[in-house]
Amino acid sequence: MTAPPATSPDTARRRRRRVALVVLLIGIIFGVFRPRADREDRADRGAPDDTTAPDAPAVRPAVHPAARPARIVPDTVRIKVEVINATSTRGLARLATAWLRDQGFDVVATGTAPQAEHRDSSLVLVRSGRADWGALAAKAIGGARVESRPDSLRYLDLTILVGRAWRAPPQSLYP
Repeated sequence: MTAPPATSPDTARRRRRRVALVVLLIGIIFGVFRPRADREDRADRGAPDDTTAPDAPAVRPAVHPAARPARIVPDTVRIKVEVINATSTRGLARLATAWLRDQGFDVVATGTAPQAEHRDSSLVLVRSGRADWGALAAKAIGGARVESRPDSLRYLDLTILVGRAWRAPPQSLYP
């Protein structure tokens, strides 16, 4: 019988590092590319997903994420809307835009109001003289005051100033 060849401590250390690296990479690959159905099954059972913090409670949406709000604007009508964020909360106009588009409004412009024009409550400005469209928009954002401010130079039907009191819907806008 012959003895195995002698290896230096450096060679053995490098070999252990390589094996540890390969095991780590395999673990990462299986963790990242785990079948999606397995993650969805765990979420349906109320088990926390691996992507959440260990102490975070499992959160289940009250409404199916793919559920869209009921469309309140008829398909034959095109209501051109401008959405203005009249608060210091970033991204509120973007959320309101997604919500209004899901309800059938044609949001053609968004923006942010100057600091001096920030509001607590939302306001719908009717630009084209169609007060019934203003009432639809007020209903869509959960209640707002409607004012008539005709402006023939604008290509818009409504301007919606989203105030601090408006809350984004509880369900996901884009599943």
